Amino acid sequence: MVFRHPDGDYAITAMYSVPDDAWYLELDLVAGQRTLVTAIVPDEDPAREPTVCFDPQAGHADVPYEVMRWFMHQVDEEIRTSRAWMRLRPELVEIIHRLRQEHMGVIDDDDFPRVLADVRTTVPEEDLPDVLEAAFGRNPDGTTMTMDHPQTLQPVDGRGDRA
Repeated sequence: MVFRHPDGDYAITAMYSVPDDAWYLELDLVAGQRTLVTAIVPDEDPAREPTVCFDPQAGHADVPYEVMRWFMHQVDEEIRTSRAWMRLRPELVEIIHRLRQEHMGVIDDDDFPRVLADVRTTVPEEDLPDVLEAAFGRNPDGTTMTMDHPQTLQPVDGRGDRA
C-alpha cells in the first residue's frame, strides 16, 4: 500500500513480511524512486523491538523535518496498533504469544468453542476480550472484531490520486 505525503514529493510504502512477522514502512522519495528510511515493526514476538534503518549505500539525503515527523507518526501508529497487546500484563502477553504461535493468529469457527474453553481455564474473565482480540481477532462470543480506530494514512491509487 502506498500513502503520499500532502506535498506529493514523499510517500510511505507499507507491506507485511510473513517470514519476518513484521510490518515494513518505507519512506520513499517519489521522484527518484528511492527509499530513504525503513521502519520495521515486528508484530508477533514481544522480544523483538521496532527499528528504523537507513541504507548506508544510498548516500546523503535531506529530508524535511515535517516529512520525517509525518513518517514517524505513521510508524508510531503502526507500533500502537500492531503491538498494543504486548503492553498487557506479562502473563497475558505470554498466553497471547503462545496462542498466536499455536494457531497462526487464526482459528476456524468449529475450533473456537474448544479453544475458548481452554483459554478460560488460564485467563480471568475480565481479560478474556483482550486476549481473544489479540490472539484471534475475535470477541468472546466468537464473532470477529471490527476496526475500532480510523486509518491515519490515506491510500493512493496507481495514478497517485487519493483512493
